[in-house]
Amino acid sequence: MGFKCGIVGLPNVGKSTLFNALTRTAAAQAANFPFCTIEPNVGEVSVPDDRLEKIAKIAESKEVLPARLNFVDIAGLVKGASQGEGLGNQFLANIRETDAIAYVLRWFENDDSVHVNGIIDPISDAQTVETELMLADLESLEKRAGPLEKRLRSNDKEAKLTMDLIQRTIKLLEQGRPARYVERSSDEEKAFMELQLLTSKPVLYVCNVDEDSAASGNEMTQKVAEYAAEHDAAMVIISAEIEAELAQLEEDEQEEYLQSLGLDTPGLNRLIHEGYQLLGLQTYFTAGPKETRAWTIKKGTKAPAAAGVIHTDFERGFIRAQTIAYKDYVELGGELPAKEAGKARDEGKEYVVADGDVMLFKFNT
Repeated sequence: MGFKCGIVGLPNVGKSTLFNALTRTAAAQAANFPFCTIEPNVGEVSVPDDRLEKIAKIAESKEVLPARLNFVDIAGLVKGASQGEGLGNQFLANIRETDAIAYVLRWFENDDSVHVNGIIDPISDAQTVETELMLADLESLEKRAGPLEKRLRSNDKEAKLTMDLIQRTIKLLEQGRPARYVERSSDEEKAFMELQLLTSKPVLYVCNVDEDSAASGNEMTQKVAEYAAEHDAAMVIISAEIEAELAQLEEDEQEEYLQSLGLDTPGLNRLIHEGYQLLGLQTYFTAGPKETRAWTIKKGTKAPAAAGVIHTDFERGFIRAQTIAYKDYVELGGELPAKEAGKARDEGKEYVVADGDVMLFKFNT
């Protein structure tokens, strides 16, 4: 499952440089002019997880398959994008397909890369992007409201629920607040998600800084952190230039390079960690001689739905799940010792999967 994260921002903030580095590809053309990304570039990356190799070693697996996630590099937005300025509408549509949005905010000086607004101000950048997304949502909701009027006259309950949501959301957007703040009941959640609003998605602010600020940030990143907290968003500090350099190094050279900069982990790892926290995701594992694999699920997922991530037949025919906690699996030395120690549990349909569980599903075909 993983997640799909859209990378957005104004032109020349380092989006494509970051995308290239994170996906270890040159798929996105990084150039010093607006709209150099003409189609959204999608890059798939492995989710780093130290537990995976430890489980695979114990299980003596032939293959090790990490969870995957997608980054979507979406061309630079500009003021007026919601009205079609630049290539606005085309790329606003691409954002709708993502699970979360990473706003790349520039906080570095570079005479060769001119900011579209002529001034480096990451919070202003964030506000510009958010405003354009809110304006696009307003236009979308106003278009949806018209066709509902006829259904309302025939007392269509579903139409009434949707129209109530639309009216409340429009009111909120007109106050300058994103759609994710709309108060809604659990009964309304499905209808709300079907509106596919851009500003309903979780937001991660990515501060793209210079090399000197990558380890501990600076005064402006602190302001962005405060801004993120005020807007129920996450924040991570990354230097796209460092990530680009890192992508060119052999694996054994990367750790030494990071240490020289005072960094413990690559920016990719921190970005993924924040993304998982933002979306409430976690990992479970399957292990055996053939392969050890990581699977991504939402926190709170029950065993049948977790099995369904592997294959829908597993969920339909679910009987039970042999479950071993990661700590027990590693400390005891695998499935058989865990069974002998009474640590391999048979869990049923109501079991809520825990992060790190090593699972074997039993199901009817």
